[in-house]
Amino acid sequence: MWIGIDHDPREVTGLHRREFLSLSSHIATIGAAPYIVPSHAWGANDRPSYGVIGTGGRGRYVGGLFQRNGAECVAICDVYEPNLELARQVAPNAKTYLDYEELLAHKGLDCVLIATPEHQHCPMLLAALKAGKDVYLEKPISHSLEESRRMVAAVRKTKSIVQVGMQRRNEKSYADIKKFVEDGALGRISLVKLEWNRVSLGPPDNSPLPGKLDWKRFLGPARPRPMEPMRFRRWRYFWDYSGGPMTDMGAHMVDIVQWICHSGPPQSAVCYGRVAMMKGAETPDIFSSVFEYPNFILTWTLNYCNSYRGDQPLMEFQGDKGTLVVSDRKQQMYREPWMAKENREPIYSAPHADGNVNAHVVNFLDCVRSRREPACPIEVGADGVAGTHLANIAFHKGTRATMPGRVTDARSTRS
Repeated sequence: MWIGIDHDPREVTGLHRREFLSLSSHIATIGAAPYIVPSHAWGANDRPSYGVIGTGGRGRYVGGLFQRNGAECVAICDVYEPNLELARQVAPNAKTYLDYEELLAHKGLDCVLIATPEHQHCPMLLAALKAGKDVYLEKPISHSLEESRRMVAAVRKTKSIVQVGMQRRNEKSYADIKKFVEDGALGRISLVKLEWNRVSLGPPDNSPLPGKLDWKRFLGPARPRPMEPMRFRRWRYFWDYSGGPMTDMGAHMVDIVQWICHSGPPQSAVCYGRVAMMKGAETPDIFSSVFEYPNFILTWTLNYCNSYRGDQPLMEFQGDKGTLVVSDRKQQMYREPWMAKENREPIYSAPHADGNVNAHVVNFLDCVRSRREPACPIEVGADGVAGTHLANIAFHKGTRATMPGRVTDARSTRS
């Protein structure tokens, strides 16, 4: 299911008949978006140039992987001066910007990494597309279902390559699980459980910020309000800038379930949660949610108040032939019926890795060169976050929330 789009994204547009015929064999095997090389494309031996919008810890880390894989950082942008200074240390020749629109106008820029708070993702992506840039967009892609719809539609009107930063799509461990399930090892899956525990980060820190922050630019499309340092430091815990831990970790984990189970987004969701330890925050640090799919039920539970089994089960796939338990260290399968003495020990066990950001960056840069669809295109990002947006709607309204028939028909329901 591709959310928020009125045509199949594999449709090739803007080609003369001769060009279309020359590409049709590739499209048939890869099922990709328009393979049109833009005028700024480089030769095979040239270094792609990129800019980073949002040079906090994540932006610097992923940007460093761009450099490691042969790209050249020519521009960096941030509203917080200390972040720019840290980014300048690893990209000393890059030009610095306060305004992302000015960065997008940087001459010779091929692609951009967007690693800002979620509420800025939609306007920044739309601006980057308008400027003709390829984009690596950190997850979750959007701040609402309506934004997802707009972003998918906008990408498919352009020739730009867009990779969403859900790196588990390029992790072999998850590809192995997908094949395992497709081969029928678990039988019919009826229930999937997601779990994430970690030690609380504590209440948001509202002490003065060191260094200069452009508060107005940080707010961007969010509602105006006086500057509070904690809203910048812990932006994920405030509704104006984020969907909270629900969309932060949930976009990754729900996407993997949907990928492995060949499903679109859920039909409905319920969610109960509260702020337990991060006093002063708005988004829950503990919640339990249930998602309804046509053929299975998914539960997603998060607790940032306790670290028990924090390195243990992240996912359980329960089928009528067996159960697959996945942690950040290993995968194990148990045969049904588990109550039988001979089935108490796993019949399959293998090491597990929980995500390969470097491989995801390599995939993006390869696709920028080849104009082929990346592992995690915009539709995948939209589908991955859709259920978690729905769960947040259910949390706010205190009721079961149902997915619109098409997100193109939806209206934003964010409080």
